[in-house]
Amino acid sequence: MPDAVVIGAGPNGLVAANLLADAGWSVEVLEAQPEPGGAVRSDRGVDPEFVSDLFSAFYPLAAASPVVAGLELEEDGLSWSRAPRVLAHPLPDGRCAVLEQGAAQTAAGLDSFASGDGAAWLGLHATWNRLGPDILGALFTPFPPVRSSLRAAARLRTAGGLRLARSLLLPVRRLGEEEFRGEAGRLLLAGNALHADLGPEAAGSGGFGWLMSMLGQTYGFPVPVGGAGAFTGALVRRLERHGGAVRCGERVSEIVVRGGRAVGVRTAKGEAVPAARAVLADVSAPALFGELVDARHLPGRVLGDLRRFQWDFATFKVDWALDGPVPWTAEEASTAGTVHLADGVDGLTRFAAQIATGQVPDRPFLLFGQMTTADATRSPAGTESAWAYTHVPHRIKGDAGEDALTGRWDRREQEAMADRMENEVERWAPGFRSLIRSRRLLAPPTLEAMDANLHGGAINGGTAAAHQQLVFRPMPGTGRPETPVKGLFLASASAHPGGGVHGAPGANAARAALRGRNHRSRAVRIPWSVRAGQVPEE
Repeated sequence: MPDAVVIGAGPNGLVAANLLADAGWSVEVLEAQPEPGGAVRSDRGVDPEFVSDLFSAFYPLAAASPVVAGLELEEDGLSWSRAPRVLAHPLPDGRCAVLEQGAAQTAAGLDSFASGDGAAWLGLHATWNRLGPDILGALFTPFPPVRSSLRAAARLRTAGGLRLARSLLLPVRRLGEEEFRGEAGRLLLAGNALHADLGPEAAGSGGFGWLMSMLGQTYGFPVPVGGAGAFTGALVRRLERHGGAVRCGERVSEIVVRGGRAVGVRTAKGEAVPAARAVLADVSAPALFGELVDARHLPGRVLGDLRRFQWDFATFKVDWALDGPVPWTAEEASTAGTVHLADGVDGLTRFAAQIATGQVPDRPFLLFGQMTTADATRSPAGTESAWAYTHVPHRIKGDAGEDALTGRWDRREQEAMADRMENEVERWAPGFRSLIRSRRLLAPPTLEAMDANLHGGAINGGTAAAHQQLVFRPMPGTGRPETPVKGLFLASASAHPGGGVHGAPGANAARAALRGRNHRSRAVRIPWSVRAGQVPEE
């Protein structure tokens, strides 16, 4: 009998399993898919000569994460690569906003748009240098992050105090307008905010856009050499070295609860897998509380709150094998790993508003990845392994374009959406479509079928909006991995601090399980509060 059963071999589940194994626990990880990795996988499904990342691709949060650093995955074969430039956002007039690898270089580029914008960027970067370590400490530890918060508060007083806090709570459009005279700095912030589901007018999108921009400025947007699957492979090898096991093709259908405590799981094949100490679930909050745990074991308010759980945007993704480099009109984009495509901040606002009103955007905002530019091992010399994704509504009321898309996502609709995305790339890179050797379409239902945590193509485990963060994640009064069932811990991106490949939800769940077993009386006192603002102490 293993000490712990981990449901799901995504990055959070594998991080949790590794930390438990480090503590001497026997661990068994059960994964529904035929291979581990969750949303961190790669293959050669687009073209045999090309490595394509199925889901996530660039990992600034992994590079910044003390959780990932502590695992020392380099010893298990992981290595990182970076493109010459971090991020580019072409403008219609041929100029390009660029996030360079050095802050001084980024600032020089911004000054070419408007004098003084470089100094403004360096000011934002200086603030990050003062507060960044404590912000990361707060992100990657259980809520409430008392020590990191106290240090950050002390430094905040010397960094502008309430004025800075106000800036981080601003919508990213307003933050950009206050900080920059030209469009380039505004675009870098706003485009990075839309790496989550935060449009330019959303409260707090300024702080998220600043965070992602500063992560890119500090760590770049690195990629695992050889494909995203190399990250997963290193996690699995490390776990197996420490005695843990990963079993794929084993979908968990039920968490077994006796006397208010999780004592194991049952698989879809009918196998009972006991857990002597804990069950950790790297699954979405709706799947955990709405499917795997019988409602009779949960307080009634949990199910009520669960009905208010909000997913982040649905996602549509296309992978390409290209016979040559992308012919960007803006030359700087050719050496960037990530390229944002939208007609300025106004274009981002229009895109977000169309999604909010249930319309499939006619001019989709694209996050475009040039993987061979970032890692030369991904495809033959002179070619490019590329992808782009955009967002669409979960419930589609209409199509702002001319294809009458309804959200059925049959073959016609998938092809039409992919063509729309390619036409958008063509606007910024004439001749792009002539380079396409082959492509793969990943519509929202396809993404969910390949990873059940990507509900409807939602890639962040739930919205990043303020009403579902911190003490409100995944439901009001929680913010921690403990659940109403003793010995059961939420270890997915639905838990604090949310989406991104950084391992924090898995690490928090593992630490809670270890603390609960070693200090059992204290663990029992940790409540699953159902009232906002009532947070258990660390």
